[in-house]
Amino acid sequence: MRIPISRFHGRSRVCLTGVLTGLLLILSSPPAVPRPAGGAPERGSAYMGIGVLAHDGDTGTRPPDARASQTEGVDVSSHQGDVDWQTLWDSGTKWAYTKATEGTYYTNPYFTQQYDGSYGIGMVRGAYHFATPDTTGGAAQADWFVDHGGGWSDDGRTLPGALDIEWNPYGDDCYGKSQSGMVSWIRAFLDRYKERTGRDAVIYTATSWWTECTGDYAGFAADNPLWIARYASTAGVLPSGWTAYTMWQYTSNGPTVGDHDRFNGSQDGLREFAGDPSAKVEG
Repeated sequence: MRIPISRFHGRSRVCLTGVLTGLLLILSSPPAVPRPAGGAPERGSAYMGIGVLAHDGDTGTRPPDARASQTEGVDVSSHQGDVDWQTLWDSGTKWAYTKATEGTYYTNPYFTQQYDGSYGIGMVRGAYHFATPDTTGGAAQADWFVDHGGGWSDDGRTLPGALDIEWNPYGDDCYGKSQSGMVSWIRAFLDRYKERTGRDAVIYTATSWWTECTGDYAGFAADNPLWIARYASTAGVLPSGWTAYTMWQYTSNGPTVGDHDRFNGSQDGLREFAGDPSAKVEG
């Protein structure tokens, strides 16, 4: 028996629609992210300093109080949840960085409370990006960062974005890159961030990681401020090229949020660094 072709027209349209919808979903999906190695944390859960204790340790000693010459700050991520900014402000904390993004696949669900909350209490604030050079290129990650909270505004209260480039919590310490490959990746991120915002990004790292994974490259020191990570009484030896740090993460066991930092200057110097032309630093 011959079956009329017209009986299949409706089904053909349904099947074709389903195929097209599936193709659109595939094309619009973000790039696949490599799964963490066995026992590694979930992608997106990394935070500033995640590898410092494991690789560099903690001497158990803290630097002397230097608030007359240095300004106390904190860095936070989704691990802290909603932050008690009032308590931090009352204890003398005057600036904060919030994790905004990781790779090109993650945004911090607490970003608004943390980023806007610190600003609302009176702090100078900024955002940072946790780099994953094994997933996507540096320029792509800079775009993701800027598009999801990592931009900069010339209001005297917003710090330039920071690139958190350190040990890979999900696998190989250097993300499977050669030293020259890592330098190229970092340069691509920094160049795109500068192109998008007009500011040079801060580089957060530890000297031991920088030496191992970039060959102690000195070429970024002229333009990019250094945020050094070391849990000790001094910041120790800095990566090549930098003669001083701009910020120092000195502990992961501070009050209220754990990760505490120092800006290497006064509050006026901090505002000047943020971009406030009315803030002048003497001397």
